Amino acid sequence: MQAKALPGFRDFYPADLALRAHILHTWRAVASRYGFEEYDGPPLEPLELYTAKSGAEIVGQLYNFTDKGGREVALRPEMTPTLARMVAARANGLKKPIRWFALPQLFRYERQQRGRLREHFQLNCDLIGEPGPLADAELIALAVDVMRAFGLGPGDIKVRLSDRRVLRTLLLASGVTDQQLPAAFQAVDKIERAERRALAEPLAAAGMTAGTIDGVFAAAALRGLPAVEAALARAPGGEETGRPLRRVVEALGAMGLGEFVEVDLTIVRGLAYYTGTVFELFDAGRTLRAICGGGRYDGLLEALGGVDLPAIGFGMGDVVLAELLRERGLVPADVSSIDVFVAAISEQDVPEVLALAHELRDAGLRVEYALTTQAVGKQLRLADARNARAALVIGPDDRARGQVMLKDLRGQGQEPVDRTQVVERLARMAAVV
Repeated sequence: MQAKALPGFRDFYPADLALRAHILHTWRAVASRYGFEEYDGPPLEPLELYTAKSGAEIVGQLYNFTDKGGREVALRPEMTPTLARMVAARANGLKKPIRWFALPQLFRYERQQRGRLREHFQLNCDLIGEPGPLADAELIALAVDVMRAFGLGPGDIKVRLSDRRVLRTLLLASGVTDQQLPAAFQAVDKIERAERRALAEPLAAAGMTAGTIDGVFAAAALRGLPAVEAALARAPGGEETGRPLRRVVEALGAMGLGEFVEVDLTIVRGLAYYTGTVFELFDAGRTLRAICGGGRYDGLLEALGGVDLPAIGFGMGDVVLAELLRERGLVPADVSSIDVFVAAISEQDVPEVLALAHELRDAGLRVEYALTTQAVGKQLRLADARNARAALVIGPDDRARGQVMLKDLRGQGQEPVDRTQVVERLARMAAVV
């Protein structure tokens, strides 16, 4: 039997793991710059934690089973239920607003396609306890700055921004009733993936007139804040409803991030628990799935954890992001696995190689040497294969003079170095790599 990874799961060879580490490191660095604290929870949770949020139909998308204690459990498909449980447990003792982030590995049993696997790593950022639009802008700015940290600019990615309160106001002004709003939201959410005729049929079945259906599509076609505000000016209560969206756009502009943002009312986020600002982040060419998505979910923590706190958050997966970085040539170059290779000319030089290698490792350098006797040329070829910064060659004559030969494997120069100065010299060389 030739064992393979399960469908939708990945093997991470060293080069793949280097990219994953780069992504996770960048996520962690940017979130920390925004004052967010890292948390985590168990990868296995009670099944009811997810069915309570998404209904029994979610079970078909989960890796769930009965454990040896007879409990119905599931591998976590998302972090929000875990977050809600943890916040509820200590809500009174947590300083508000709560700024938390996590880097979980998540699991969903669903059909594989480009940009979607059955496991992935994700950056989850949530800001809890602040209802105002500056909190919304803060989360969106964090997502944008993650992209900037990877070397992506406004020509590479765009934030498509909307507000469900704004869309609701425009739909009601078009003649949609409160009972028909769910159908209208679904139509707008699918408008880029289905033909207008196919979308109009369920709207008509919900009781909408032809004029109301036209109004739904007209609202979905609005692009840019000026067009949205002009439409809101004609809707009852529209001006007040549009203020949070304007504040978000203005705040992002004040941060210097306005070029990244496009107001687009087709961004609905299909999950019904979103209550206000919603956004998704795409590559500018729209050739990939959404890189990131989130929004305000002010009632969800109370529903899941019994704690009534406003909240906004987003999730950003590593699969689509890695594809985009590869497309843009922003994957880190081959990363060196070692700093220094120590080579012996003769068998008698091996004890000195061992001693020096250990000293260098104690100094924090990554060091390798040959584990069997072999020609110096073969040793140096291994040093090149490891992408080492430098090599130290030790022979009988070098030892007699109290020196080693230092080879700069990138600059291609070499020079003798006093044995007592080797550690300090290599540490300085590694510091400027």
